[in-house]
Amino acid sequence: MTSTAEAIERIFRAEYGRVVASLVGRFGDIDVAEDAASEALLVALDRWPVEGTPANPGGWLTTTASRKAIDTIRRERHRDAKHQAAQMISDDTPHEPTGIVEDDRLRLIFTCCHPALAPEARVALTLRLVGGLTIVEIAAAFLVPETTMAQRVTRAKAKIKGAHIPYRVPGLADLNERLAAVLAVLYLVFNEGYLATGGGEPIRGELTEEAIRLARVLHGLLPAEPEVTGLLALMLLIDARRAARLVCGELVPLPEQDRDGWDRERIAEGHVLVRDCLARNRPGRFQILAAINAVHTDASAWSETDWSQIATLYGQLAAIDTSPVVALNRAVAVAELDGPAVALAVVDRLGLSSYHPWHATRADLLRRLGRTAQARDAYTAAISITDNPAERAYLTRRREQLPR
Repeated sequence: MTSTAEAIERIFRAEYGRVVASLVGRFGDIDVAEDAASEALLVALDRWPVEGTPANPGGWLTTTASRKAIDTIRRERHRDAKHQAAQMISDDTPHEPTGIVEDDRLRLIFTCCHPALAPEARVALTLRLVGGLTIVEIAAAFLVPETTMAQRVTRAKAKIKGAHIPYRVPGLADLNERLAAVLAVLYLVFNEGYLATGGGEPIRGELTEEAIRLARVLHGLLPAEPEVTGLLALMLLIDARRAARLVCGELVPLPEQDRDGWDRERIAEGHVLVRDCLARNRPGRFQILAAINAVHTDASAWSETDWSQIATLYGQLAAIDTSPVVALNRAVAVAELDGPAVALAVVDRLGLSSYHPWHATRADLLRRLGRTAQARDAYTAAISITDNPAERAYLTRRREQLPR
């Protein structure tokens, strides 16, 4: 792919969710929206290198995709209802009221997180439609094979069509009923931006910024929900470190980051939100994760980190989230408190062989224990199952630094 085509595709990935949200809101059909958005990309790839990138690429893509959707609907003459919907492009009738969720993309997230769908299917479908993540990226987020995730998304679409689930404006009751799934979607979109699964870009800032923007909108709608506050705090505290996480194309892990490069305004805002959560005393997953990151960002250096507090917080998190990933993260704190041998025993019991951070964590612990050959094998395993170029560069360097 040429550099121009890559630049166009980056713009498309950034605008994908906005375009799809607009089309689904207008035409009420997932497949039409996705197909039309893809066709708009093909037109952009053909025209932009010659005509130049438009001043408002998102608006251009949305307009082009809308026309493609109308063409598709008009070709399917037997679908009278959708043929009528196509006339909305020139209809002066006011749009349906947006209800309490005015943001197009956030409204579509709530719409897709319908309780008739299985929880994982809701999240996967919404990540695809609104976050613009590929099936490969979504599968990596769920730690499942790509084929499994493709089947989940396909079944979710079929369920929406078969059950005639409407794309209606969510009401207040819908917000509370669907909130957990919406929070999961926003966090996974953020994570894909924080450390991209693939695609050549190690960090996708447009995804982290969009997830934070949507979390702010949601916090404005539900300011009394502590998990919403916790998620916003968590995103701010993690994203505050973004500028220090990448140097010369190589990922810089937390212990090695230049803390002078952290965004102190975002850290201060995150700390205020964490204190608000603590005052409410209704702990939840995102609040605890935010508190852990507050401890990290409060330390002036890695050596000054309050590991006892972090281990305690991870223990509280494990009580409500039994994921082995939580146990893996807690093992990092255990290594600082009780030594790498104790932590390694915990990590080895988890057996997350398809999860590259597990191999990377083992590699570091084995290195610290002087078990060089095993550390080298663990680094190699981690490198083999991550496509993020910056992370591969870091892991490769660490492997090459091992004594021969």
